[in-house]
Amino acid sequence: MGLKSFVEVSADSHFPLENLPYGVFRSKAAGGSNPSPGVAIGDFVLNLTVIASAGLFDGPLLKNSQCFNQPSLNVFLEMGRPAWKEARATIQRILSDNEPILRDNISLRNKSLLPMNEVEMLLPVVIGDYTDFFCSMYHTKNCGTIFRGPENPIMPNWFHLPVAYHGRASSVVISGTNITRPRGQGHPTGSSLPYFGPTKKLDFELEMAAIVGPGNQLGKNINVNEAYDHIFGLVLMNDWSARDIQAWEYVPLGPFLGKSFGTTISPWIVTLEALEPFACDPPKQDPHPLPYLAEKKHINYDIPLEVWIKPAGQEQATVITRSNFKHLYWTITQQLAHHTINGCNLRSGDLLGTGTISGPDRDSLGCLLELTWNGQNQLSLNGSARSFLEDGDEIIITGRCEGKDYKIGFGKCTGKILPAIPEDQ
Repeated sequence: MGLKSFVEVSADSHFPLENLPYGVFRSKAAGGSNPSPGVAIGDFVLNLTVIASAGLFDGPLLKNSQCFNQPSLNVFLEMGRPAWKEARATIQRILSDNEPILRDNISLRNKSLLPMNEVEMLLPVVIGDYTDFFCSMYHTKNCGTIFRGPENPIMPNWFHLPVAYHGRASSVVISGTNITRPRGQGHPTGSSLPYFGPTKKLDFELEMAAIVGPGNQLGKNINVNEAYDHIFGLVLMNDWSARDIQAWEYVPLGPFLGKSFGTTISPWIVTLEALEPFACDPPKQDPHPLPYLAEKKHINYDIPLEVWIKPAGQEQATVITRSNFKHLYWTITQQLAHHTINGCNLRSGDLLGTGTISGPDRDSLGCLLELTWNGQNQLSLNGSARSFLEDGDEIIITGRCEGKDYKIGFGKCTGKILPAIPEDQ
């Protein structure tokens, strides 16, 4: 039997009492409200600002803290795992069906438990920096084969370190935000000048991202065996990509305009504590990592992921890929440790993307670049054909761990494509 809350939670809910993911919201009511931290339970949001003001966080670390009287979760994240555990234990207790402190206080319950359809979800943290890794071996091999041929698809350094690039934090947006088709340069044809205009190869990327908790001082690295305590939790992520712009610009310094126009994350951060029952072995790493990446507790998480496309003008979405977080070759703790090995200082709220999560099978590939082999093939979407995304298309990413008595879900990460801005604007 799973844990039972006095709040009704359906069997298919992503947000049972075992989950309790964190987000930031405001009321949709006239005039709105200030942003507040919250926790998802069933179809409701528990307002942590109200709960804290009522004195229900009575543990030694949170009793006098103002961490939930903030417009973001950064202060709470900076407090570290002991505070996170204290908060989780308190919230699970006050939401349980045998605890009267909130259940029987009708006034407090009405103020603190808000229907999800009456709130607007916001970015849960202030993201100071965003790094995108490249940690799926299947995705790496497929991309290398497409662009360099099958003889040497994976570069030699990839098996020794988590490859990454520095992304653009200002264009990270919350699920449901529309994405404008970007313009840029593409490969010249023959002796002509480079193409300039709206991208012809707009793509999604099925990713997840780690949210950093406590950071590290400049010049001090985080040991790989301590990296777990610097990661608060995970979100779903779609790192939109303009493949033609990216292919022309990325030599020699890597992605730029082909990536920086938009990255979408889901609103709920699922904590590593909630994911512990779904820990699993990662792929075998060969050669063995260098000592600074050789972790004692070497785990991934079994998180089934799906991507759906709802074509422009249609009401029905079609699932186009089913992958899993467990396919990542480099773990999130290895990613974080490598990021700091040169003394780079991470900060609370930083976003570390995993890179596209592809699996070994044709139906587990994590982007259209792979699914259509760079546009050579087409997908059938309920009567519509796609090689890359068209204006009006909507991408829907979901993820949910399947337990024996409950499910741990991430909700949805969605975004719709708008036409490019006209050149005269």
